[in-house]
Amino acid sequence: MNKNYSLNELTSIAEEVVANAKHKILLFYGDMGVGKTTLIKELCKVLGVEDVANSPTFSLVNEYLTYKGETVFHFDFYRIEEEEEAYDMGIEDYFYSDNWCLIEWPENVKNLLPLNSVEVHITMLDNGQRNIQIKNS
Repeated sequence: MNKNYSLNELTSIAEEVVANAKHKILLFYGDMGVGKTTLIKELCKVLGVEDVANSPTFSLVNEYLTYKGETVFHFDFYRIEEEEEAYDMGIEDYFYSDNWCLIEWPENVKNLLPLNSVEVHITMLDNGQRNIQIKNS
């Protein structure tokens, strides 16, 4: 998937991301302020999360429940300085739990990421739209 979108198309983009994802581990790449957290909040709604999704910048991970009782994990590894920090928090248990894992700043834990994941690359365009590219591995 490779397409441009505006913020008023966010729900349909989130639905497409879920529909096109071959795995439940989604890795979000993009510059600061490009809209990774905004898209993840919408993905949580599409997945049926009942809670309000917020960026786990300081806690590293937030856990949300869907109306079906399923779990969605939202990670933000922006502040990780060494991969060992993520390893010590039990990251592998989360990744191999068969729950949705939505990961911001995955490049900071690149050696710990599962091979079966989906890369979501977001870039800001000059006209204010975003470009999203989805790569299933």
